[in-house]
Amino acid sequence: MIDRTGSCPGHGDRRDADGIGYRYGVNVGSGHDGFEGASELLRALSAPIRLAIVSELAAGERCVHELVEKLGVAQPLVSQHLRVLRGAGVVRGARRGREIAYSLVDEHVAHIVADAVSHAGER
Repeated sequence: MIDRTGSCPGHGDRRDADGIGYRYGVNVGSGHDGFEGASELLRALSAPIRLAIVSELAAGERCVHELVEKLGVAQPLVSQHLRVLRGAGVVRGARRGREIAYSLVDEHVAHIVADAVSHAGER
């Protein structure tokens, strides 16, 4: 629990120059737009299959049939989840002949997923 001074027991003083404490450099003084965007990203990543898709795409671009084979789920399900990830700006598709190859828009998302999976495994 953070006390009234902005300190968190066991973590030292967490206050920044404005007296607001955030350990990871998050500045809430500029409004909540960043939090809204982060919330939308986390919502897009909230399904286990979407986390698995992002993990697969972290290794390189994949076509739907490759994701279906690797994840062991039906093609319509993979396509549905890719549609959600595309809508959230997490993945992009590029035509490769008759297929579309999907890749991550930003490598940061792969790190978020890897950290979340690692954290969940620590419990």
